Amino acid sequence: MKRIFAVAISLAMLVATPGLAAADSTHQQAINAVIARALSQRGVPYAYGGGNVSGPSLGTVTNDTPAPVAPPNLGVDPLAPNVGATGLNLSPVGGAPVAEPQIQRVGFDSSGLVVYAFAGAGIKMPRSSGEQYKVGQKVLPSQALPGDLIFYGPDGSQSVALFIGNGQMIEATDPGVTVSAVRTDGMTPYLTRIIA
Repeated sequence: MKRIFAVAISLAMLVATPGLAAADSTHQQAINAVIARALSQRGVPYAYGGGNVSGPSLGTVTNDTPAPVAPPNLGVDPLAPNVGATGLNLSPVGGAPVAEPQIQRVGFDSSGLVVYAFAGAGIKMPRSSGEQYKVGQKVLPSQALPGDLIFYGPDGSQSVALFIGNGQMIEATDPGVTVSAVRTDGMTPYLTRIIA
Protein backbone atom coordinates (compact mmCIF):
# COMPACT_ATOMS: atom_id res chain seq x y z
CA MET A 1 0.00 0.00 0.00
CA LYS A 2 2.88 2.37 0.80
CA ARG A 3 4.33 1.82 -2.69
CA ILE A 4 1.03 2.64 -4.38
CA PHE A 5 0.74 5.79 -2.28
CA ALA A 6 4.33 6.81 -3.17
CA VAL A 7 3.71 6.24 -6.89
CA ALA A 8 0.45 8.23 -6.72
CA ILE A 9 2.21 11.15 -5.02
CA SER A 10 5.07 11.02 -7.54
CA LEU A 11 2.65 11.12 -10.46
CA ALA A 12 0.71 13.96 -8.86
CA MET A 13 3.92 15.95 -8.39
CA LEU A 14 4.93 15.32 -11.99
CA VAL A 15 1.56 16.54 -13.25
CA ALA A 16 1.67 19.53 -10.87
CA THR A 17 5.16 20.49 -12.09
CA PRO A 18 5.01 20.28 -15.91
CA GLY A 19 8.52 21.75 -16.16
CA LEU A 20 10.02 18.43 -15.06
CA ALA A 21 8.26 16.48 -17.80
CA ALA A 22 9.13 19.16 -20.35
CA ALA A 23 12.79 19.17 -19.28
CA ASP A 24 13.00 15.39 -19.69
CA SER A 25 11.32 15.65 -23.08
CA THR A 26 13.74 18.40 -24.19
CA HIS A 27 16.64 16.30 -22.94
CA GLN A 28 15.51 13.31 -25.02
CA GLN A 29 14.87 15.51 -28.06
CA ALA A 30 18.44 16.82 -27.86
CA ILE A 31 19.85 13.28 -27.70
CA ASN A 32 17.65 12.20 -30.61
CA ALA A 33 18.81 15.22 -32.64
CA VAL A 34 22.47 14.38 -32.02
CA ILE A 35 22.02 10.74 -33.05
CA ALA A 36 19.89 11.60 -36.09
CA ARG A 37 22.43 14.18 -37.26
CA ALA A 38 25.26 11.64 -36.98
CA LEU A 39 23.24 8.92 -38.73
CA SER A 40 22.43 11.29 -41.59
CA GLN A 41 26.12 11.22 -42.52
CA ARG A 42 26.41 7.45 -43.06
CA GLY A 43 28.56 6.73 -46.08
CA VAL A 44 30.38 10.11 -46.06
CA PRO A 45 34.08 9.37 -46.69
CA TYR A 46 36.70 9.37 -43.94
CA ALA A 47 39.13 12.31 -44.01
CA TYR A 48 41.62 13.02 -41.22
CA GLY A 49 40.98 16.55 -39.95
CA GLY A 50 37.64 16.69 -41.76
CA GLY A 51 34.34 17.81 -40.34
CA ASN A 52 33.01 20.80 -38.46
CA VAL A 53 29.68 22.21 -37.21
CA SER A 54 28.50 22.67 -40.81
CA GLY A 55 29.26 19.12 -41.98
CA PRO A 56 32.00 17.37 -43.94
CA SER A 57 35.05 19.49 -44.71
CA LEU A 58 38.46 19.17 -46.33
CA GLY A 59 40.79 16.67 -44.70
CA THR A 60 43.40 14.18 -45.85
CA VAL A 61 43.80 10.47 -46.36
CA THR A 62 46.88 8.40 -47.00
CA ASN A 63 47.33 7.35 -50.60
CA ASP A 64 47.59 3.58 -50.57
CA THR A 65 49.44 3.58 -53.90
CA PRO A 66 53.04 2.56 -53.17
CA ALA A 67 55.54 5.39 -53.57
CA PRO A 68 58.22 4.84 -56.19
CA VAL A 69 61.50 3.57 -54.80
CA ALA A 70 64.23 6.20 -55.02
CA PRO A 71 67.51 5.25 -56.68
CA PRO A 72 70.39 4.36 -54.36
CA ASN A 73 72.24 7.28 -52.82
CA LEU A 74 75.93 7.02 -53.72
CA GLY A 75 77.64 8.45 -50.58
CA VAL A 76 75.77 6.32 -48.09
CA ASP A 77 77.81 5.06 -45.17
CA PRO A 78 77.70 1.24 -45.43
CA LEU A 79 77.88 0.95 -41.62
CA ALA A 80 74.69 3.02 -41.25
CA PRO A 81 72.52 1.96 -44.21
CA ASN A 82 69.55 4.16 -43.25
CA VAL A 83 71.53 7.38 -42.70
CA GLY A 84 73.00 9.30 -45.61
CA ALA A 85 75.61 12.06 -45.71
CA THR A 86 72.93 14.62 -44.75
CA GLY A 87 71.96 12.69 -41.61
CA LEU A 88 68.37 12.24 -42.84
CA ASN A 89 66.52 9.00 -42.33
CA LEU A 90 66.48 7.34 -45.74
CA SER A 91 64.52 4.53 -47.27
CA PRO A 92 65.85 1.01 -46.70
CA VAL A 93 67.47 0.99 -50.15
CA GLY A 94 69.42 4.17 -49.39
CA GLY A 95 67.23 6.57 -51.37
CA ALA A 96 65.56 9.82 -50.42
CA PRO A 97 63.34 10.12 -47.33
CA VAL A 98 59.95 8.53 -47.96
CA ALA A 99 56.78 10.20 -46.70
CA GLU A 100 53.38 8.65 -47.08
CA PRO A 101 51.64 10.62 -49.82
CA GLN A 102 48.49 12.44 -48.67
CA ILE A 103 45.39 13.11 -50.75
CA GLN A 104 42.89 15.83 -49.87
CA ARG A 105 39.28 14.67 -49.49
CA VAL A 106 36.07 16.13 -48.10
CA GLY A 107 34.73 14.04 -45.22
CA PHE A 108 34.82 13.44 -41.48
CA ASP A 109 37.28 12.11 -38.97
CA SER A 110 35.91 10.70 -35.71
CA SER A 111 36.03 13.89 -33.66
CA GLY A 112 34.76 15.98 -36.58
CA LEU A 113 31.64 13.80 -36.76
CA VAL A 114 31.06 14.36 -33.02
CA VAL A 115 31.45 18.14 -33.45
CA TYR A 116 28.87 18.05 -36.27
CA ALA A 117 26.42 15.78 -34.42
CA PHE A 118 26.34 17.80 -31.19
CA ALA A 119 26.09 21.11 -33.07
CA GLY A 120 22.62 19.91 -34.10
CA ALA A 121 21.58 20.23 -30.44
CA GLY A 122 23.36 23.58 -30.04
CA ILE A 123 26.31 22.07 -28.15
CA LYS A 124 29.82 23.22 -29.05
CA MET A 125 32.36 20.39 -28.72
CA PRO A 126 36.17 20.58 -28.74
CA ARG A 127 37.72 19.51 -32.06
CA SER A 128 39.97 16.63 -30.92
CA SER A 129 38.88 13.35 -29.35
CA GLY A 130 41.38 13.83 -26.51
CA GLU A 131 39.79 17.18 -25.64
CA GLN A 132 36.27 15.74 -26.06
CA TYR A 133 37.15 13.05 -23.49
CA LYS A 134 37.79 15.78 -20.91
CA VAL A 135 34.28 17.28 -21.07
CA GLY A 136 31.00 15.88 -19.81
CA GLN A 137 30.17 13.29 -17.16
CA LYS A 138 32.16 10.04 -16.98
CA VAL A 139 30.03 6.88 -16.96
CA LEU A 140 30.87 3.20 -16.85
CA PRO A 141 30.26 1.20 -20.05
CA SER A 142 27.59 -0.80 -18.18
CA GLN A 143 25.68 2.49 -17.66
CA ALA A 144 25.86 3.61 -21.31
CA LEU A 145 22.89 5.44 -22.76
CA PRO A 146 22.27 6.51 -26.36
CA GLY A 147 24.15 9.75 -27.00
CA ASP A 148 27.17 8.83 -24.84
CA LEU A 149 30.64 9.03 -26.37
CA ILE A 150 32.93 5.99 -26.52
CA PHE A 151 36.66 6.74 -26.61
CA TYR A 152 39.71 4.75 -27.67
CA GLY A 153 43.37 5.10 -26.75
CA PRO A 154 45.04 6.78 -23.77
CA ASP A 155 42.73 9.53 -22.48
CA GLY A 156 40.58 9.16 -25.61
CA SER A 157 43.37 10.43 -27.84
CA GLN A 158 42.98 7.92 -30.69
CA SER A 159 39.31 7.93 -31.63
CA VAL A 160 35.73 8.58 -30.54
CA ALA A 161 32.37 7.06 -31.48
CA LEU A 162 28.76 7.87 -30.60
CA PHE A 163 26.78 5.18 -28.79
CA ILE A 164 23.34 4.86 -30.41
CA GLY A 165 21.93 2.01 -28.30
CA ASN A 166 21.42 -1.75 -28.70
CA GLY A 167 25.17 -2.40 -28.65
CA GLN A 168 25.70 -0.17 -31.71
CA MET A 169 27.81 2.91 -32.34
CA ILE A 170 28.36 5.30 -35.23
CA GLU A 171 31.85 6.46 -36.09
CA ALA A 172 33.90 8.01 -38.83
CA THR A 173 36.57 5.53 -39.81
CA ASP A 174 38.16 4.42 -43.05
CA PRO A 175 36.44 4.15 -45.54
CA GLY A 176 33.58 6.28 -44.15
CA VAL A 177 30.94 7.02 -41.53
CA THR A 178 29.39 3.73 -40.49
CA VAL A 179 27.27 2.02 -37.85
CA SER A 180 28.89 -1.00 -36.22
CA ALA A 181 28.86 -3.09 -33.06
CA VAL A 182 30.58 -1.44 -30.10
CA ARG A 183 34.26 -2.44 -29.95
CA THR A 184 35.79 -2.89 -26.50
CA ASP A 185 39.38 -3.43 -27.65
CA GLY A 186 41.37 -0.30 -26.77
CA MET A 187 38.33 1.42 -25.23
CA THR A 188 38.90 3.84 -22.36
CA PRO A 189 37.51 2.75 -18.97
CA TYR A 190 34.78 5.42 -19.09
CA LEU A 191 32.33 6.81 -21.61
CA THR A 192 31.41 10.48 -21.57
CA ARG A 193 27.85 11.77 -21.26
CA ILE A 194 27.50 15.23 -22.76
CA ILE A 195 23.72 15.60 -22.43
CA ALA A 196 23.01 14.62 -18.80
